[in-house]
Amino acid sequence: MSLENLQSTLQRIADIESRLGSLLPNAKPSVPEGTPSFDQALGQALNQTLDSNAAAPVPAALSGLIDDQAQANGLDGDLLKAIIKNESNFNPKAVSPVGAQGLMQLMPGTAAGLGVTNSFDPAQNVAGGAKYLKNLLNKYHSVPQAVAAYNAGPGAVDKYNGIPPYRETTQYVQKVMQSYQAYQNAQGG
Repeated sequence: MSLENLQSTLQRIADIESRLGSLLPNAKPSVPEGTPSFDQALGQALNQTLDSNAAAPVPAALSGLIDDQAQANGLDGDLLKAIIKNESNFNPKAVSPVGAQGLMQLMPGTAAGLGVTNSFDPAQNVAGGAKYLKNLLNKYHSVPQAVAAYNAGPGAVDKYNGIPPYRETTQYVQKVMQSYQAYQNAQGG
């Protein structure tokens, strides 16, 4: 089940619980004290699932490239890994439904502006994506805002003066930050 389907299901359950509560306002569930609610238990299970895949292993063929581009652009390598993991899951041939391409899912116009002539070439893609990410970090001075701008575009972050309230973007920022932390923890940092 996808994260979006799960969230939709949780919202539906909350709606049903709310309706039942309005029909039976004095009804109390008979649950032993200290038992987590359904939402709490499901949330814990979801977090464990997300945590277990947050720091997927970086393919050996890409590890040096990612580290080199992180260093060349003054980036934290763990952040660059987190972006790539959540953009393409380290698939250099990935194409999104909206046409973003390669490891860092560069849109063709963005890629061209960064000097990337072949978004499916891992070296060009990571070099362009790392440069773009560094520009966003310099602009926003905030990792979460830069990550949000990577996903939704700088215009959206500027419009909302922070992370835009788009479900996709807020989930993306959460997943990237979770991966970032997991990669840092894996390095002992």
